[in-house]
Amino acid sequence: MIPVLFLIATATFFMMHLAPGSPFDAEKKMSKEIRARVEAHYGLDKPLFVQYLIQMKHLAQGNLGPSLKYPSRTVNEIIADSFPVSLELGSEALVVALVLGLTAGLIASLRQNTTLDYVPMSMAMIGLCVPTFVMGPLLISAFSLHANWFNAAGWFFPSDRVLPAVTLGAYYAAYIARLSRGGLLEILNQDFIRTARAKGAGAGRVLFKHALRGGLMPVVSFLGPAIAGLLTGSFVVETIFGIPGLGRYFVTAAFNRDYFMVEGATLFYATFVIVLNLAADVIAVWLNPKLRFE
Repeated sequence: MIPVLFLIATATFFMMHLAPGSPFDAEKKMSKEIRARVEAHYGLDKPLFVQYLIQMKHLAQGNLGPSLKYPSRTVNEIIADSFPVSLELGSEALVVALVLGLTAGLIASLRQNTTLDYVPMSMAMIGLCVPTFVMGPLLISAFSLHANWFNAAGWFFPSDRVLPAVTLGAYYAAYIARLSRGGLLEILNQDFIRTARAKGAGAGRVLFKHALRGGLMPVVSFLGPAIAGLLTGSFVVETIFGIPGLGRYFVTAAFNRDYFMVEGATLFYATFVIVLNLAADVIAVWLNPKLRFE
């Protein structure tokens, strides 16, 4: 984990500093003297490699530095305030993805090559083809502007969570539906399933006791990257719906060359993704004892 985070921090630092533009280009015009003092205050007047060493030292101490866009706040404070919003949105989108995806996958696997198979899988294919930056405006147009059921933007009421969660979760629901269908079809054709049916086990017992655990292995393996994608994919959704999450700050920081904010948010997300992938691997081993090492 440490070498990976070190490489990510290094790559992010040099990519941001080598990109054209300056953190102070968007500010009102400064004199050379004032600009020099501001750069000296943040250590931006030092040679690039010296800045890199100082930044790595601060990161090792858990200090992500000040925000250049919001001078009165540190990156640590911004992440602490905004990430719970992104986490809430990601959790709600994950619930949407699991409920829609698993339900469609179960129905399709139990009714293979019927209408109840073709319809959910066709909808899943549509979900895979429609990106979030298209899905979001379509839902706003249908349910906010025309039906007037939900607010078009904001994060004030429980109803404000519905459209962003559906927008973010629909894409992953499609993946989960197809993975769960394929995994269950493979398990349902195994010999031990036929044996259970021959012994008189009902369809519900066969599905939930014998088939579900192995059939959901592909879904469990996918959940680690999926949860990470739900959080990082919220950048677009938070911007579309005006949600004050970390993704929105990250996008703003990238446009404004807020070096410390981009570095801190990237490392924070990278750490979160690594931990989630590790958790997914542990759960996969628990579900499938054959994966365990001696």
